[in-house]
Amino acid sequence: MPTFVQIIEFFGTFAFAISGIRLASAKQFDWFGAYVVGLVTAIGGGTIRDVLLDVTPFWMTNPVYLICSALALFWVVVFGKQLVHLHNTFFIFDSIGLALFTVVGVEKTIALGFPFWVAIVMGSITGAAGGVIRDIFINEIPLIFRKEIYAMACIVGGLVFWGCSFMNLDSMLIQCISGFSVFLTRILAVKYNICLPKLKGE
Repeated sequence: MPTFVQIIEFFGTFAFAISGIRLASAKQFDWFGAYVVGLVTAIGGGTIRDVLLDVTPFWMTNPVYLICSALALFWVVVFGKQLVHLHNTFFIFDSIGLALFTVVGVEKTIALGFPFWVAIVMGSITGAAGGVIRDIFINEIPLIFRKEIYAMACIVGGLVFWGCSFMNLDSMLIQCISGFSVFLTRILAVKYNICLPKLKGE
């Protein structure tokens, strides 16, 4: 039976893959190109995390992540017209993927015995790095470098995870609260146009 963290990872893979495939379809990629964009969106951050943590990348030990990305492509192909009319589809799926993968990154890093500050960094990489690769593939300025709160939402989630751990809450509850904090931070930041100050040149 898959663990709760694995279930989160599966849902995160599906959500992130859909967000990448939706953007690829807007650029009129073919099916293979869209699949590649969705796949790197889903596994890019986790791959970088695992390489830095000196473990085998998660998708190399279980093909289900590649299958999840293929199912996401099938979902977009079948329900593409409906998804196009839902203007916030990309944002919602991207925010869900961001939240779920941040939790997975923090949890895995802690399980490997690293300190919390490393876990927060790895959670942010897991959540945000796939989106950076996606945006490079579709020739866009990565969302993480624009004015929107993105990676900072991952850091908030990591800090919430750390705070809840001190309260000795149930691990599943900690994961849910942490993930929700990432999602809520992202939603509120966009809704109320909250952003970090820009660095101005000469």
